[in-house]
Amino acid sequence: MSPTRPRVTALASLAATVLVIALAATGCGDNGGDRANGRNSGSGSGAGSGGDTNGGKNGSPVVKLSWKTCDAPTAAQGTGKAPGRAWQCAKLPVPLDYTKPDGEKIDLALIRGKATDSSHRVGSLVFNFGGPGASGVSALPALADGYATLHARYDLVSFDPRGVGESAGVRCQSDKELDAAYQVDGTPDDDAELKQTLAVNKAYIDACAKNSGKVLPYVDTVSAARDLDRIRAALGESRLHYFGISYGTELGGVYAHLFPKNVGRTVLDAVVDPTQDTVQGDLGQTKGFQLALDDYLKDCASAGAAGTGGRCPTLDEITTLLKDLDAKPLPTSQGRELTQDEATNGIATALYSKDTWKYLTAGLQEARVKGTGNTLLLLFDSMAGRAPDGRYNNLQAANRAISCADSQDRYSVDDVRRLLPEFKAASPVFGESAAWSLLSCTGWPVKGKWKTPEVSAAGAAPILVVGNAGDPATPVAGAANMAERLGKGVGVRLTVKGEGHGTYGVDACATKTIDAAFLDGRLPADGTTCP
Repeated sequence: MSPTRPRVTALASLAATVLVIALAATGCGDNGGDRANGRNSGSGSGAGSGGDTNGGKNGSPVVKLSWKTCDAPTAAQGTGKAPGRAWQCAKLPVPLDYTKPDGEKIDLALIRGKATDSSHRVGSLVFNFGGPGASGVSALPALADGYATLHARYDLVSFDPRGVGESAGVRCQSDKELDAAYQVDGTPDDDAELKQTLAVNKAYIDACAKNSGKVLPYVDTVSAARDLDRIRAALGESRLHYFGISYGTELGGVYAHLFPKNVGRTVLDAVVDPTQDTVQGDLGQTKGFQLALDDYLKDCASAGAAGTGGRCPTLDEITTLLKDLDAKPLPTSQGRELTQDEATNGIATALYSKDTWKYLTAGLQEARVKGTGNTLLLLFDSMAGRAPDGRYNNLQAANRAISCADSQDRYSVDDVRRLLPEFKAASPVFGESAAWSLLSCTGWPVKGKWKTPEVSAAGAAPILVVGNAGDPATPVAGAANMAERLGKGVGVRLTVKGEGHGTYGVDACATKTIDAAFLDGRLPADGTTCP
């Protein structure tokens, strides 16, 4: 949660997949239609007029895709191969600048797995797994087993959004430069530390401008939403069937605003609040992570340290550990030191999914008792996009580039100092780090496009909007606000009383409801609660 902390991070199940692999390896742990009440939420048939002006029957030109069998990378930072399925990959050329549709093009990387029950195929289902900055080309193969029910009747499709992975991915600093930058204190206590923090932030931004300056103005979410409609057209779909998770909900909301008549069966899970500016969003996240940490501590105490054999930490012990790390980082077996910022981010990462709470218990026990930071550093690395061999993917570079291309908010050191008490009151663990992360876009070479995204979608087919009461990264109030902003008769809200970031495959009631929305076009009554 330093100045390079993502505002909204990737899908929890993706993070959990990477964490389980990494920690186990180190021995650390085991559309048109009526709304609601069973009425059709969008069959995907029929035409419509989209909001783009670039031609094509529904608003976007049709480009024939050349699909080729490919060895899909796994989610573990793009290394290894995804077994057990035949994946196809393709490239889709789209305008770099949509104000110049006939100008320079970039290629979007796409991946699909064809429906396993082709005789009952509904169409193509496009995923965005979050971030911003998560690679759909890597995530979909890693997570596909969890979508087997949907895969039977849909071609599962995902992509690297512009600026991400293989789609003109933003590149900033080298692996060694990133390792060094993450060792610098991101929550400065004096003028000398502040000077160093600001220098690190400037060096990172300068590197982004030098290495990716051509694409930085064009990685905004509005452009990505126009890309989504190009993908829909290229897939041969008259309407877009879409599953957006985390940041993917913001992208889905913007798409619905631009192309309301092209909205097919759509689910938005773990919803980014479209009504909040950066400070409001970061404060909401800070409170959300503190709530999740409190829930973890209660659960750990009741479960006897989650089966680790160790003693559960208290909140005071966690804050003391972080204070001690500020003065003296812990050694690790990697030869790197665990800093206060890395430990704070590592704790936050483990809170994205209840499945990873046990690793948090182990990591805190290791740090407090053994005086080493191996597990917490691995947790941090999964958020930072760092592979065990020291290579970083571009998750964080893309995250910052997209966030700063979207948001107009730019904050000063004086702003941070003024807001620090409010952030610290929101969380004694995450507040200070979250406040200093407000400097992420300060000095960015591209001006942002909005204060908050426009997601009103009058005339769109009903959209299922799912919020989880215990979600740390996208607090549940965001789902209600998204449903309201989408418009009456469009946003259909489902609330889940659970823990973690995202509900599909985690909560049985939510999973069943989402499956019904996609497979049968049946939506619940607005305001339904699971369980």
